[in-house]
Amino acid sequence: MSVQKSQYEELFATYSQSSEAIALLKRHRPYLELLPSMRRPEESVITIPLPIVKIRHTISSANGHPITSVESLILPCEISLLMCDPEWKIKTGREIFVFIHQPEEDFSDLLGRWRRTQVLLGKDYEWVLPPRYQHILNEGAEKIYPLFVVFEETPDRIKRGLKGAHLPFVTQNISEEEAAIDLPTTSEVAKTEE
Repeated sequence: MSVQKSQYEELFATYSQSSEAIALLKRHRPYLELLPSMRRPEESVITIPLPIVKIRHTISSANGHPITSVESLILPCEISLLMCDPEWKIKTGREIFVFIHQPEEDFSDLLGRWRRTQVLLGKDYEWVLPPRYQHILNEGAEKIYPLFVVFEETPDRIKRGLKGAHLPFVTQNISEEEAAIDLPTTSEVAKTEE
């Protein structure tokens, strides 16, 4: 059985909410530990679905003066999670990018989206932030991290490929009829952390 569009859309909509994104991070403990404050987790993460960055390109003109152009691009991930210090209201240098396995997507497509994100963010960039976060300094990150979300129905070769590439992923069980997320068992969490 393959991943259905409704399953993908349900998960995408769910993880677009800060509280659910934090629940996702709890499934991969090393990323949960990136949150600046465990007492105020929802103030410690900015969740941006279909994130947009402004990439700056600088070239030298004929007279030697630099010319800068800015290009806005949608990143090829579903959600970006920007860590934010809740006390100082500033963005830290760590960012997590969530890639949800899309219907009809194979391993090379899924991995390719992460690689394109790495290439784009290897340049000078700044974030286009939601209106409620416009006051936050939005320069690029010191360190970027991927997190892949796959389904029970995701082909085993994709899970094997992610393991082989040493990329973290969590397996999500979502029934098409219920369109509700099952909470992971302790053994499932332990497996994803290996």
